[in-house]
Amino acid sequence: MKPPKFDYYKPTTLKEALNLLEEAGEDGKIIAGGQSLVPIMNMRLASPKCLIDINGLTELDYIKNDENQNLLQIGTLTRQSKVEESEMVANTCGLLTEAITQIGHVQTRNRGTIGGSIVHADPSAELPLALLTLNGSVQIASKDEVRNVGAEDFFVTYLTTDIMPTEILTEINIPIIGGRRGYSFQEIARRHGDFALVAASCYMTVDDHDKISSIRLALGGVEAIPLLIEDAEDFMIGETLSDSLLGKIVESVELAVEPESDLHASAEYRTHLAKVLTKRTLTQAYERARR
Repeated sequence: MKPPKFDYYKPTTLKEALNLLEEAGEDGKIIAGGQSLVPIMNMRLASPKCLIDINGLTELDYIKNDENQNLLQIGTLTRQSKVEESEMVANTCGLLTEAITQIGHVQTRNRGTIGGSIVHADPSAELPLALLTLNGSVQIASKDEVRNVGAEDFFVTYLTTDIMPTEILTEINIPIIGGRRGYSFQEIARRHGDFALVAASCYMTVDDHDKISSIRLALGGVEAIPLLIEDAEDFMIGETLSDSLLGKIVESVELAVEPESDLHASAEYRTHLAKVLTKRTLTQAYERARR
């Protein structure tokens, strides 16, 4: 199928893009990589009357390390493959690199943008889950203001975020954490390149005695939005990883998740995967942190 007719604009500055978006209102839609929007337009699940192509906004294509704030800053138009290949990202935020390698195929990552995937907010997508795990935030601009929203507040429900029709996501911000740190991102899909049935993501630090000093564990594919397992912090801070501790977290995960059955997997199977992946990610992150 092909999409219905639409008006097409290609601004060259953020200011111009925001003016066009303000004029279009709810009839307007931003397009960059098109890896999510174009398929749903072709299936006529979305029919915007006005497409605003931001590929000319080179000011939104960058990766920076703000050393004063210990913050990794990535412009929304940055291609996923560019983030994947960045030594700066790998050295400061390896979890993000590991998550991106599991997105679709090389061609998907060459075209897809980091901001596009996060705004699309598919509950099984890798980047929203990684952003939540890393306690990141997004910067959003409109004609009148620029605001920052933490990942825990940004994702509202399935394919819905805290962004208004007249706003553009402009930047991804991720705190850079020092010390002895480990991470792990794992997922299970029916085929390579498919969306995950379930994904698990973990970032932790340990002290000089190998006791866990900070931990964030999150799951994707088990709720309408990425799910932070808050009990992980309560149970694990000040502890060394053990089989009994893993068992306690897995019990907590089983109680926390409420997946739905669909044609790809039953709710019971997704719950089982959540428990298995929780063990794997916690174990790998801990071993990496101890090195």
